[in-house]
Amino acid sequence: MATLREDAITCSSLDGALPANVRSYEGATVHAARTGSCAEPRALVTGVVPESPADDAGFTPGCWVLTVDGRPLRDSIDWMWYGSDDELEIGYEDTEGDRGTVVLYRDEGEDWGFEFDGALYDGIRLCRNACTFCFMRQLPDEARDTLVLRDDDYRLSFLQGTFVTLTNITPADEARIIEQHISPLRFSLHCITPEVRSAVIGRHAQHGIDVAERLLDAGIELHAQIVLMPGVNDGEELRRTLVWAYAHPGILNVGIVPLGFTKHQDRFTESFNDEARARAVVEGIAPVQERAREERGHPWVYASDEFYRNAYPRDLLDRLPSASDYGSFDMFEDGIGIVRSFVDDWRASGEAAETCAQALRDAGVRVLFVAGYAQREFFAPFVEASPLAGLLVPLFVENDYFGGNVDVTGLLCGCDIARALREENERAGVDVAVVPKVVFNDDAVTLDDMDIAGISHAAGVEVHVVCCNASEFLPEIAALVRV
Repeated sequence: MATLREDAITCSSLDGALPANVRSYEGATVHAARTGSCAEPRALVTGVVPESPADDAGFTPGCWVLTVDGRPLRDSIDWMWYGSDDELEIGYEDTEGDRGTVVLYRDEGEDWGFEFDGALYDGIRLCRNACTFCFMRQLPDEARDTLVLRDDDYRLSFLQGTFVTLTNITPADEARIIEQHISPLRFSLHCITPEVRSAVIGRHAQHGIDVAERLLDAGIELHAQIVLMPGVNDGEELRRTLVWAYAHPGILNVGIVPLGFTKHQDRFTESFNDEARARAVVEGIAPVQERAREERGHPWVYASDEFYRNAYPRDLLDRLPSASDYGSFDMFEDGIGIVRSFVDDWRASGEAAETCAQALRDAGVRVLFVAGYAQREFFAPFVEASPLAGLLVPLFVENDYFGGNVDVTGLLCGCDIARALREENERAGVDVAVVPKVVFNDDAVTLDDMDIAGISHAAGVEVHVVCCNASEFLPEIAALVRV
């Protein structure tokens, strides 16, 4: 029905968890990009739970929620904040364009019953910086719109873990962050010296530091990230940056990731891919880590896996930090601790490896496992030393789509995977191939918009998607070949 029933009374509860409709980063970005910067915030209702307060009030997909208790509904954070009460006045626009208000009540434990489109209802905050290392400025011309959208929205930082510079934060934003305690946020720090920050980030760089300091003083916590560039913000500048960050207990940790560059730019030709430079970073932060272990109980500052892989190519597994150093792996999405997690999981999967090997022998097939070049140092030796030798064969794929120094599995594109499988099939034949799901987004497509069926067709071989850790993908492969 188009018109809402004004006399609806029933109830729901918000327990503080993120709304179920808050989807992946890219999904939220798509919605925000489509709506733009809305003059009037509005949340599109995409689903209504049967027998919920929303359903009883007559809400249907296609309706809009405009206000909650007379206040604009800007995003899912507002919904969590305002929707925690026992009674709500919802301002709405129905599917016929008619507007009104309706009061909803809730019983303990019942959900309000709204499913909204995306996480942001007033458009996305775009980046106003000119960061020299920006990956989005290094993408090919044919990249889809969502990949080149340069967001810098503190709300997505809280909801979905994206890093923001805080350079576009207004006084009203600060007040809201503090009032609603939108914490922790993920902060793109990079460097601290004003002249260096200005050169790296642009003319708004100092504003980001000023905002960060005020938020920290108000009790907001930050996870900080540094994109490290050789000769720019490493060495002494990195030391100064860590000194500043360590002096602020609200900065929970600092992750350091190396500059990544593609072939679609002409600014960069090198990062920390050589042994000496990578080792200098790992060894340079060691004293800070030791102090933090003594004073805070954890290393506090972490170098991404690439630094260890490049610093210790011959004895990587002996040099990796222990799992206890990574704690709860808070910076896993930033490439910090992925190798340790994979290694420990593989070593604990001996029985699964035996079972999978037997299944492959029984089926008389060889399975190719697609991975990026970054996994060569540890994945190939593991397989060769296991019962799966000659049965599960890693296929390390060069990333030609991006080029540059991009070599991680998660940034592989469908065109490169298909090319590598086609060439391998022509060379030695391919029975079955598997691709880890980290290659695909929530819509099941790669960065160049290929799904698994498209990859299979282009490669001319049977290709399936599996999980990323051995304890999961080994049973999946065994089940796959038994069919």
